[in-house]
Amino acid sequence: MTTTATRGSLLGVSLAYFLVLLDTTVLTVALPGIRADLGGSVAGQQWVVNGYTVSFAAFLLGGGALADRFGPLRVFRWGVASFGVLSLVSAFAPNLTVLVVLRVLLGVAGAACLPSSLALISRMHPDPAARAKALGAWAAITGVALAAGPIAGGLLVDLADWRAVFLVNVPLAALGLALTRGRETAPAGRGFDVRSQLAACVFLGLLTEAIVDAQPVAAVLALLVLALFVHRERRSAAPSVPPVLVRSRGVAVNLFAGAAVNFVLSGALFAVTLLLQDERHLTPVETGLAFLPLTLPTAFNPLLTSRIVAARGPRLPVVAGLTLLTAGAAVLAATVHAPYPLLACGLLLLGFGVSLALPALVTGVVTAAPDGYAGTAGGLLNAVRQVGATVGVAAMGAVVATGAFGWAFVLAAAVAASGQLLSFCQRNSNSRAHL
Repeated sequence: MTTTATRGSLLGVSLAYFLVLLDTTVLTVALPGIRADLGGSVAGQQWVVNGYTVSFAAFLLGGGALADRFGPLRVFRWGVASFGVLSLVSAFAPNLTVLVVLRVLLGVAGAACLPSSLALISRMHPDPAARAKALGAWAAITGVALAAGPIAGGLLVDLADWRAVFLVNVPLAALGLALTRGRETAPAGRGFDVRSQLAACVFLGLLTEAIVDAQPVAAVLALLVLALFVHRERRSAAPSVPPVLVRSRGVAVNLFAGAAVNFVLSGALFAVTLLLQDERHLTPVETGLAFLPLTLPTAFNPLLTSRIVAARGPRLPVVAGLTLLTAGAAVLAATVHAPYPLLACGLLLLGFGVSLALPALVTGVVTAAPDGYAGTAGGLLNAVRQVGATVGVAAMGAVVATGAFGWAFVLAAAVAASGQLLSFCQRNSNSRAHL
């Protein structure tokens, strides 16, 4: 593949994840409009968000396994095409129930795009240093989605209505497909356990319901389904979580760190949107602009992070990013009723924290994966991240529903601090191991 073709394919692959991430950030500022048009409560809005993240998280493992089995390019193209078609249908959803169902299907399509895109990048850049820089560019391009999402969503909602946030996905999907070229590699031929995937999806759905609506029955059922999933994984010839990945040094810590980052990010996006629009009565465009301190760093800081990772390894930016996330959530907790400039300081810390930690986590996990497992490794990390996002929206949303915005951000700070502590201890353990 020529250099020009490689760059074009990297842009196309990055654009696809841009699309997947944009669907979350664009929708955030459209939630009040959806409620006004289709009805529903705060819990209903949570399910519009979590219907996507639940299925996305549950099927990311399957998406990675499918990429390794059938070839990443093939799975990537099917995922992007499906995402475009489902977005078009979602724009014409007649009620909240149909919209939630379509969001679930969009999550499945997005789960096919993400791990296959990481596998494609790994294949295009076999050299670790080059791969780290490519992943930094990938993260920077996709970070633009986080930066542009709230503003674009606000403009689309103000100029048209919430349905426009889905229509914008259609041309982006077509462009991503047109840019991504190459030949499919020989598939690894590993199996795919459908029952395990369904069990994972049911578990996350029940867990979210238990948190959102404080349902003890749903919590008990979630534990039972989780036990069934673990049982099937141990007996399966094609486990969704291959033991060879879990046994890799530091993988467990990186997975928890990824979950913590997305817990804080997605939970804060949800909580701050309601704070700005319902409590401070900002318009969708004003809300999008208010998010700039959080979103802008994600558009440029990953390029710096990739250089740090290439020179020093992923651990330093992971620990630094989680430290900034802890500080940012704490500042938000203290400035809920303060003037916006003080609130913006907390958002800025979150933005730099996310853009330091996430690219480093992706690079570390994908690079450490054995040959033939890049797609599965990327799927595993991002599945855990989306679990964190789902639980973050559900848990912080449940606290916000009582009016306690400050305590919701305290919860986020505690989660980020636990991830930071584990990552710091892992770094010290690795340092001693090399002495």
